[in-house]
Amino acid sequence: MAGLNDGAPTAAALLEAMSEAVYAVDDDRRITFWSPAAELLTGYTAAEAVGLRCRDNLLRHVDGSGRPLCQDGCPLMATISDGSVREFHAFLHHRDGHLVPVALRTAALRSAEGAITGAVEVFHDDSAFRSVTDRLEVAEREALTDPLTGIANRRMLEQVLALRHYERNRYDRRYAVVFVDVDDFKQFNERYGHDVGDEVLRLVASTLRYSTRPSDTVGRWGGDEFLVVAPVNDLDQAVGLAQRVRQLTAESSAVHEGARITVTVSTGVAVAGADEPTRELVNRASLAMSGSKV
Repeated sequence: MAGLNDGAPTAAALLEAMSEAVYAVDDDRRITFWSPAAELLTGYTAAEAVGLRCRDNLLRHVDGSGRPLCQDGCPLMATISDGSVREFHAFLHHRDGHLVPVALRTAALRSAEGAITGAVEVFHDDSAFRSVTDRLEVAEREALTDPLTGIANRRMLEQVLALRHYERNRYDRRYAVVFVDVDDFKQFNERYGHDVGDEVLRLVASTLRYSTRPSDTVGRWGGDEFLVVAPVNDLDQAVGLAQRVRQLTAESSAVHEGARITVTVSTGVAVAGADEPTRELVNRASLAMSGSKV
């Protein structure tokens, strides 16, 4: 097999028997070997591939962001240049046009004298790994999301509070908590049923999400209680946020059997003091909210 050193026939036989796909290139990145597994994974036969240069963009490798690798960032070219082994995840284009996720490993080929004469790439279908990774990401996202409203759950809010607490003490970045409670929520469940009660919670969550800034974190604290954790410069800014939440919620409504149901919320605001525990901060905001109902 061209491009491999002594013992090439044995090496070629071993590579052809591998379940992983393999191809080799010379120092001009011309393909000199294409294994049967490479044919199965890519759809290209050895007759079609051998003799082409990998920079002819046969497989059109792209990274996770869609950036083409064959023309800029080719791992084979880098390995030929410095002799280093490289491993990474990418996508190749099948002959039929669809993308195939692959895990790649490149290594240098050397002459008996040790000079680099080319490189070899070993790759395999990475779909199973990506499927597991995707499922883990979904599971993690679900673990931090309230299933009814789609916003952050209490666990996520506590993590954000801990981060803001650290930033407050380490970098003097001020933040506030806006405690939000749905007014007379019990009546929605008693008068209209729990489905309407759930719709009211989703309505409030949606209003909170769209009335706050990207830097704010909106979440369901529990029951009909919500929190907004927001970076602020001063109390006035936090109070302005709370007022906007109340006003926009009052302008929203749920629909039940053709009738519109208005919803209002009460809010309480607390700006974090230096080294104030997050539990005390939330309690202050909750007490301020309760006081606003009187």
